[in-house]
Amino acid sequence: MSTAAHIVVALIGLLHIYILVLEMFLWTKPAGLRAFGQTPQTAELTKVLAANQGLYNGFLAAGLLWGVWLGPAGNAIKVFFLLCVLVAGLYGAATASRKILFVQAVPALIGLALVALS
Repeated sequence: MSTAAHIVVALIGLLHIYILVLEMFLWTKPAGLRAFGQTPQTAELTKVLAANQGLYNGFLAAGLLWGVWLGPAGNAIKVFFLLCVLVAGLYGAATASRKILFVQAVPALIGLALVALS
């Protein structure tokens, strides 16, 4: 179960690096516009806010990958950052898009369960 937990947590960390790239660097590009359903005009107006969101996703990724790097000694770190992802996912699903529930919150919940079982 420990290996499965490490893999899932690492994948969630990589997902948040991908989100960082989309929000910080591709927000106004075709990939960012498609990912977030933005118009070029709206994306241009919100690109500074998106970059700030991307930075926060980078912090989540760093914490998750740090916990994986530490192995079993990093379980408390993994739990903390997975809880942050879960809360962000629930808030995003409630306020922005229900899709966020499945992209962030559900994987975080699965990761938390696997870490708890490892």
